[in-house]
Amino acid sequence: MKLMVLACLASVAVAAPQHLDERDARHIAVLRDDRTDDGQGNYQYEFETENGISKSVVGRPGSAGGNVVEGFYTFTFPDGTVAEVRFTADENGFVAESPLIPETPAHSLQQIQTAEEQRRQGVTWDGQGRRLTR
Repeated sequence: MKLMVLACLASVAVAAPQHLDERDARHIAVLRDDRTDDGQGNYQYEFETENGISKSVVGRPGSAGGNVVEGFYTFTFPDGTVAEVRFTADENGFVAESPLIPETPAHSLQQIQTAEEQRRQGVTWDGQGRRLTR
């Protein structure tokens, strides 16, 4: 779950519009944009821009009726460091891997284990976080 939230935040940060002064605004050229789709749920796309952003994704039908998607994206920090995030998305959810994503703290793992145990016991909660069942 934490990885999904962090990956979403990273994607939003990378995709967020930059509020640039008109003097700093410039067109970023797409160097490569390759796409294939067989119409049966199998697809692939890759693109690369001149400012160091690239993405590569392969998708195929999954066994549970959804899609299985694997890929990676890269971007360059202002200091020139290249960041890479690899990901998969399937019937088990979205999982991102990168040195940019910190390890899950022990107290968070404990909270997740507690929530799983409560779920197994049938404990339910309302939308405000109040326990409905004992």
